[in-house]
Amino acid sequence: MRILGQVAFLLLLGCICCQNNRNAKSGGKSSKKTGNQNQSGDVAQSPPEDDTHPAPGRAAAESGREAAAAGRAAAQQTDEMRLHHLRNTQVTCNDGTAAGFYLKEFRGSRRWLLFLEGGWCCYNKETCDSRYQNIPRLMSSSGWPQTKRGSGILSSQAEENPHWHNANIVFIPYCSSDVWSGTGPAPTPPRPRQGREKEKDRNATDYTFMGSLIIREVINDLVPKGIKQAKVVMLTGTSAGGTGVLLNIEKVASQLELLGAETQVRGLVDSGWFLESKQQRSPDCPETVSCSPEDAIKKGLRLWNGAVPDKCRQLYKRGEEWQCFFGHKLYATLTSPVFVVQWLFDEEQLRVENIYLGGQSLSEQQWLYMQNLGKEFKNSLRDVTAVFAPSCLSHTLITKSNWMNFQVKGTTLPRALQCWDRSLQDANRNNRTTAKGCPFHLVDTCQWPQCNPTCPALVDQATQQELTLLQMLVAMGLDLQRLGLSPQGNAGSLASMVSNGG
Repeated sequence: MRILGQVAFLLLLGCICCQNNRNAKSGGKSSKKTGNQNQSGDVAQSPPEDDTHPAPGRAAAESGREAAAAGRAAAQQTDEMRLHHLRNTQVTCNDGTAAGFYLKEFRGSRRWLLFLEGGWCCYNKETCDSRYQNIPRLMSSSGWPQTKRGSGILSSQAEENPHWHNANIVFIPYCSSDVWSGTGPAPTPPRPRQGREKEKDRNATDYTFMGSLIIREVINDLVPKGIKQAKVVMLTGTSAGGTGVLLNIEKVASQLELLGAETQVRGLVDSGWFLESKQQRSPDCPETVSCSPEDAIKKGLRLWNGAVPDKCRQLYKRGEEWQCFFGHKLYATLTSPVFVVQWLFDEEQLRVENIYLGGQSLSEQQWLYMQNLGKEFKNSLRDVTAVFAPSCLSHTLITKSNWMNFQVKGTTLPRALQCWDRSLQDANRNNRTTAKGCPFHLVDTCQWPQCNPTCPALVDQATQQELTLLQMLVAMGLDLQRLGLSPQGNAGSLASMVSNGG
């Protein structure tokens, strides 16, 4: 009996030890899983586990879940955005291929940044055929990669993007060639008298233009991803994408409101604030480079079935809607807050006037136009509440990896955006008062191109050597002494201009 009692005691002790070990393992497993969830930012709870009837392969399933959580956490540390094609297959690129977007999620964030790519436009059969042949990615999704990496404000690295790195980032490729204004097939044109015109109109409809519809469908597809819970949605874009922000921001705000989202929609327009051309030229321009922006828009609007914001359209008679593509005419009609980023000597604006930096020649008349361009941009931006306008020769800014290097009056663009962000929490759109030391209406006061010491360097296209502005002007054939710009005679005044910039 004594022996049987000892055996029973040892068996009981063994059961207790096994139970303790199992509890310890269970506790360690739970702790590990919680750590992964916190690291990935995913606060969703796992379903309760049934310890009474463990399912076959449960250990493997748990291992898979933990690996997936670790993968999500690792993905948070990269700038990788993944391609998603639109669920609505009726909304397409120019050539009928599926439109889409790239998404980099930051789980738990209620801030969304939607970026519209730029790339100007095409406006008739000839320019669209040429575009399709030379830059097919701007008209078709067939060659798009599965992933993209963001830079500048699209970066997920805090060192490169201190204020927006932890937002959900959406890159919307430009494949509609319509400055993001197209709403579907163009209306059937009236029967022309000339057979040649009939052929041209018929062939022009070979492409579809759905830029505005693409933005609408991207937002619909982001609903399951959580955009309805967004606190802030910032619609951004560069060049034609910046103009697309101005044209679509009110639609985006209305769409999110109809979806039940309680969010503030804002706009960030980079290098999309174009001015009308000064050159007199034939409106029948067969090539993009020979067409003024207003003539291109006039021609394109009919082809694209383009749409402009209602309040702006009401200001102009039928046939004059093209004027709403110019920010200085459209801005005052918008109710959503907009921040404008604009180089005062925008290279694309210069190209409209056939001025190419580093080109073969520059006439005195073209140099005078360059000098006056900065003043014209300043005048057009006078009533813009939030603006960052360096006196530099360049084009686009927010997606440059070194975008934090440029300053106006000692303030960088990321800092100005942060100040604007803070002010919008309870600000009146027309109120320019800012927190002390936190400005966001920043326009250079110096008058010359490149007078801001933080400007991007000018580079000779033939030699890839960095040049000063005066060296560039000499290389382009200007007689500096004739224009009173001799480096020897004006060194002091030029130094003064530079020191007053920035």
